[in-house]
Order: sequence, then C-alpha cells, then structure tokens
Amino acid sequence: MEFLKMVWSSYVVHFIDIFVVAYIFYRLMLLIKGTRAVQILVGLLILVAVTFLANLIHLKTLGWLLEKFWVATVVILAVVFQPEIRSALAQLGTQRWGKIFVHAELGFINEIIDAIKELSDKHIGAIIVLELDTGLRNYIETGTIINAQVSKELVLSIFNIRSPLHDGAVIVEDARLVAAGCVLPLSHGSGISKVLGTRHRASVGLSEISDALVLVVSEETGMVSVAREGKLETKVDPEELRVKLMDIFRSRSESTVIRKHNAR
Repeated sequence: MEFLKMVWSSYVVHFIDIFVVAYIFYRLMLLIKGTRAVQILVGLLILVAVTFLANLIHLKTLGWLLEKFWVATVVILAVVFQPEIRSALAQLGTQRWGKIFVHAELGFINEIIDAIKELSDKHIGAIIVLELDTGLRNYIETGTIINAQVSKELVLSIFNIRSPLHDGAVIVEDARLVAAGCVLPLSHGSGISKVLGTRHRASVGLSEISDALVLVVSEETGMVSVAREGKLETKVDPEELRVKLMDIFRSRSESTVIRKHNAR
C-alpha cells in the first residue's frame, strides 16, 4: 500500500512538473508571437542543428566556434530578448492570477470587462456588441471597419467623448473588434423603461433580431446593462458579467472543437 502511495505521489509530482513547464513554454510562445523574437528563435534552432551536424561529422573548427558561442548564449539571449523578458515580468506582476489561466482566445473578455469597469466609473456611455451565431454584417457595414485585437485601451479610446465614433456601437466578431460607430436598430417595445436612453433601446433592438449579446454602459448613471433575446438586464455587476461571458464563450469554443472533430 505504501508503495502504491509513493508511485501515485511520484506520478502527481511529474504531472505538475510537466504541466508547469508546458505552460511556461506556451506563454513564451504567445509572448514572442508576431515579434522579431520569432526570427531570432528560428536562427537559434538552425544553429542547434548545425552544432549537432558539426559534432556528428567531426568538423573540429566549426564545432569549437559553436562551443564558445553556446557558452555565451545565456548573456546573448538576455540582451536580445530584453524587451520581451521585461514585458513578461511586467505582466506577471500586474495581472490577476485568475487571468493567467484564461485561454488565449478568451482574453478579449477580460479586456472588455476591464474597459467597461472604467467606463462605468467615469460615467462614459458605451455599447459593445458580441456576435454569436447570427451574422451582423449589415450593421458592421454602417460603421468604420477597425478589425483589430480587442484591448481595453482601444475600447476606451473609441468611446472617449472626443472620438468621432463614440456615439455608435462597437461590434466584436470572433474575438476581434471589427467595427466601431455602428448603427443598431431601435426597439419600439413598450417593456423598456422610458428613463433609459437610445443606447438601451438599440441594444434591445439588436437582441430582438439576433442572438448577439449587447453590453451597455449608461452615460447618466454609469450602470451596466446586458441585452439578450429581447430582454434587458440592468444593474449588472461587471465581475459577474465576466464569469457569465467566460462560460458562454468557453462552451462555444468547446462546441466548435467538437463540431470540427465530428466533421472529419
């Protein structure tokens, strides 16, 4: 029995060890993706292959040079990747631990919620549309095409009162902010309080004819609301909204993977 416990404990430790190492490499790949560091990494891999071949076919001079190069590799990497290392340490020190384990494809939700919290605190009006299954191309074409990665700073700059796009809606499609300043259809239903303004009527109007999730920040009160399936939920807590959106989009991602697997 003690032997089985020791074996099981050993397996758990090895699993944790492999998971942590894999996660570190995964975050490093995300960090350098799309930067010059990728080309440098490819160059280093080529040098590894050359070093292996030099030792294999006994190229003594080349092998000696590469041996001296690899001795100084740690210092070289620290200098070359200095911006990326600094950025990684800054992110590690500033972000919440709960966000570290969020799938990369769902990171846009954190950016949106963080922006909404600041917009709410400052009483800056905003309307953000999250496309689900129903295409919103007709409404995207009424605005200005952005097609950029979602970020808190981008959302805040769009809804800044000095921005020419702040009166319209932002539409997010496939985790990208595709357009801003979009015009949405107004709801003429009698169920909406007359105290609520155009943004709220527009959010309900779009949710009546599509399955989109529409997030609204009131300019007057800073209140956060969510429109879905023709219904408006008011006084929504941003942190609770974060959890709901994570659940919705995580399940959608899993469903997409299952559909692709079954289609093969």
